[in-house]
Amino acid sequence: MKAEQLRKSILQLAIQGKLVPQNPNDEPASVLLERIRAEKQQLIKEGKIKKDKVDSVIFKGDDNRHYEKVGNEIKDITEEIDFELPDGWEYIRLYNIGDLGSGFTPKPHELATSGIIPYFKVADMNNEGNEKYLVNTQNYLISRPKKVFPKNSIAFPKNGGAVFTNKKRVLVTDSVVDLNTGVFSPFECIDFDFAYLLFSTIDFRKHYKGTALPTINNEFMSSMLFGLPPFAEQQRIVAEIEKYEPLITEYDKLEQQKTKLDGEIYDKLKKSILQYAIQGKLVPQDENDAPASELLKRIRDEKKAQLGKKYVDSYIYKGDDNCYYEHIDGKDKDEAIEVPFDLPDDWAWCKLTNIIKSITDGTHSTPKYTQNGIPFVSVKDISSGELKLNDTKYISIKEHKELSKRCNPQRGDILLTKVGTTGIPVLINVDIEFSLFVSVALIKFNHNYILPDYFIYLLKSPLVQMQAVENTRGVGNKNWVLSDIEKTILAIPPLAEQQRIVNKINEIFAKL
Repeated sequence: MKAEQLRKSILQLAIQGKLVPQNPNDEPASVLLERIRAEKQQLIKEGKIKKDKVDSVIFKGDDNRHYEKVGNEIKDITEEIDFELPDGWEYIRLYNIGDLGSGFTPKPHELATSGIIPYFKVADMNNEGNEKYLVNTQNYLISRPKKVFPKNSIAFPKNGGAVFTNKKRVLVTDSVVDLNTGVFSPFECIDFDFAYLLFSTIDFRKHYKGTALPTINNEFMSSMLFGLPPFAEQQRIVAEIEKYEPLITEYDKLEQQKTKLDGEIYDKLKKSILQYAIQGKLVPQDENDAPASELLKRIRDEKKAQLGKKYVDSYIYKGDDNCYYEHIDGKDKDEAIEVPFDLPDDWAWCKLTNIIKSITDGTHSTPKYTQNGIPFVSVKDISSGELKLNDTKYISIKEHKELSKRCNPQRGDILLTKVGTTGIPVLINVDIEFSLFVSVALIKFNHNYILPDYFIYLLKSPLVQMQAVENTRGVGNKNWVLSDIEKTILAIPPLAEQQRIVNKINEIFAKL
C-alpha cells in the first residue's frame, strides 16, 4: 500500500467513527449541532455570511430509514448514505458546519507589496513555505475590504487546471483571495483540525464542471454528506491522526527510496524490451501481414493528394548492394543512409517526416498570462512522461484561439519535448483545450497506419532517444529543432505486428 493510500484509509476510518472508541459520557453531536446553528444565525444577523437558500435537518425515522427535512419538505435520503454512524454522531451537509465563498479581483490601486490584509492567489499555493498554511505572499490590500475571510479558513483552487491538484491551504490570518480561489470557513463551534480533516477527504477532481475552464461546483460540494462526532471525540480523532502522521511520513520516505531503486532497475529493463521490440525480436512475424512498405506507400499517396505540387516524395529503400538509400524526389542521385541494425522482412526504415501529417511547435513568443483561462503547456508540464494540467500558466481564450490556428493540440496527437529536456513523448488523452509553448512539438499522424501506442513506444525506445541526444543542439539552452526531429530514423513494422508488439509490451510492463 502506498503512503497516500494508507493516509486516506486512516482518514476514512476517522470520518466513519472507527478510529477511536466512543465515550458514552460525551455530549452528543445533536447538542453540538444546535450550538452550530445558533452560531450560524448570529453570523447571518451580523452580515458576515449570507443566509442559506436551504437549511436541513437529517434524522432517522421509525422505519430505520434516513430522512432530511428542508423547509417543510421531507425526503428519503437513505440511498445517499453508504455507512452507519456510531451512537452520538449526526449526519450533516458541509454547509451545516461552515460557509463556502469565493475571492474577488481588487483594483490595481488597492494592491501593494505591504499593507493591511494579505491577498493570496492560487499561484501562492505553490510557493515554498505555503505547503499547508498560506503565509507568504507579495500582495497586500492597503485598506480593509468588505470581503475578508477569517483565519483558520481553508483555501483551495476553484477555477482552471489547478483544481486537479486537490490542494487545501489554511489561512493563518484574516485574508483575501483571488477570484480563482474558493474558501471554506468552518464555524467556531466545530474543532478546526477536525473540520480540516473532513474537508481534506473531498476530491476536487470529481467535483468540477467544464473542460476549457474546469470549475469547482460549490453547490454540489457544499451539499456533500458527512458524519459529525461529539466535540470531545473530534479532538480524540485529531490527536490519534497526529500520532500516525510521523509514521506515515517515514513510511513515505522509505517507499520513495525503494521506488527509486526499483525504477533504476526497471528503467534499464524497459529500455531493453523496447529496443528488442523495435528490432522485430519481441513477437514473431506473420507472413500474411501486409508489408510496411505498402503501409508507407499509402501514407505517401495520401500526402501527395493533400499537398499536390508541394509534396516532395521521399522514402528509404535497400539497394542491391545491401546498403540503404533515401530517394528524394527531384534529386539526380539517391543519398546513402546509415541504419543501426537490420530489420525483419516486411519491416521498413523511414524518417519521422514520412509517417506524419504535420509537426509544429508552440508559440515562439511569450504570451500574456492571465489569472485563469486556457492552460498554457510547456516542457515542465510533460517532462514526467504525462500531460499534467494542474500547475500550468494560463492565457486568455482569445489568445488561445489565435495560437491554435497554427498549433492545435487534440486528443490522439503526440507531444514531444524539444527544449531543455528533449525527446520525451506524451500521447494526448484528454479533451481539455490547451496551448503550447515553443519548447514542445506537436505531432499529428494517421492512426489508421501508425498505432498511437506503438508510436509512443517507438519514440521512447533507445533507437530514437539516442538520436534525440545526438541531434540536440546547444549546451545551456538545449534545443532539438523541428528540422532535425523530422529526420529521425524510425523502424516501422506491418500494422498488424504493431498491435502484437503493443500487446506484448503492455503484458510485460504490467508484470514489471
